Amino acid sequence: MTNEEILNIEFECMDLNRKITIKNYLKELLSELWIREEGFSGKRPFGNSGWQHDVYKPLIEKGLISGSLDEEGYINECDDKEADSLLLDLIESL
Repeated sequence: MTNEEILNIEFECMDLNRKITIKNYLKELLSELWIREEGFSGKRPFGNSGWQHDVYKPLIEKGLISGSLDEEGYINECDDKEADSLLLDLIESL
């Protein structure tokens, strides 16, 4: 998959309560950082901790990173370093 195809993967974002593409999620995350400045919460940028897992889940589902989901669709295990490396590549390609 190309970076552009990965960035266009749509997923259900629990914190934003809607479907969003990875690309638009990253844009909203950066906008939130810009607006909130020193008040930005890296732990809970959209309300909940573990927000990275919202983006990791579709990457696992598409087989782009190592990991598995449980019966309810939550991440059971995930290679965070692999996921972060891919996401940093995607961010650099924007």
